[in-house]
Amino acid sequence: MTAKRLRIGIPKGSLQETTQSLFNRAGYNLRISGRSYYPDIDDPEIQCILIRPQEMARYVGQGVLDCAITGLDWILETGADVAELADFKAPWPNYGVVRWVMASKEGSAFNSVKDLQGKRIATEAVGMTRRFLAEHGVEAQIEFSWGATEVKPPILADAIVDVSETGSSLRANQLKVMHVVLESTPRFIANHEALADGWKKAKIDRLLMMLKGAIAAATRVLLSMNVPKERVDAILRVLPALGTPTVSTLADPAWVEISTVVEEKRVRELVPSLYEAGARGVIELPINKIVD
Repeated sequence: MTAKRLRIGIPKGSLQETTQSLFNRAGYNLRISGRSYYPDIDDPEIQCILIRPQEMARYVGQGVLDCAITGLDWILETGADVAELADFKAPWPNYGVVRWVMASKEGSAFNSVKDLQGKRIATEAVGMTRRFLAEHGVEAQIEFSWGATEVKPPILADAIVDVSETGSSLRANQLKVMHVVLESTPRFIANHEALADGWKKAKIDRLLMMLKGAIAAATRVLLSMNVPKERVDAILRVLPALGTPTVSTLADPAWVEISTVVEEKRVRELVPSLYEAGARGVIELPINKIVD
């Protein structure tokens, strides 16, 4: 009898390195070779396949893949019938928000989608652009762009719809943003039939729990400190908490240990305030996962 395996799509390209890091943070040793499209993972019940995000949702919808990570943009672009299980937005490279924008050359007469009636638009996201034009009652010629989309106005296209993270490429090519067509983040998706399979659903749920736990921990740290008992109330008033702070007894009955999870960006403000309130021996510790 063939052992069951969960087949998961790992996004190739800009999301690849961060996705590998995410799996490692979640406790899975994911190894991606430069030549192989079948990454190794230290779980014999999982098979990974490296695929471009643009194709991922289609393969999940068809059942070729049981689950995958890809961008919301490509889910909508392909129109694939998949179950979206989680938003993987995180403060890591290429896991933040990316914008698809409609842009034209600075100084051109095109300032709004309404100005593009009958004009030429270049984009990699043809379906997304077609829907956006339809929403605004505009008909235009949409051409698939094989790359370097931002250099096409004004000669090869009147406007473009292209992805932008920082806007630096648009500025470098003297382009102005007319509209934000879509804001996209990485998503975890699954095939409907896979979710109807008891074994696969349980495997997906466990995997997703660990991945989401790693993302939840990305911006948080654990603060631990020793506090005189008479200063506990003052310390608790200072501390924000993901949950209820833990108060533990120490060998010295006059002191307790308080620990809690806080946002890392607040630590530089919290530590001086905690010290002034009576905390001593304050320790900041990294967190790999938080599972609510």
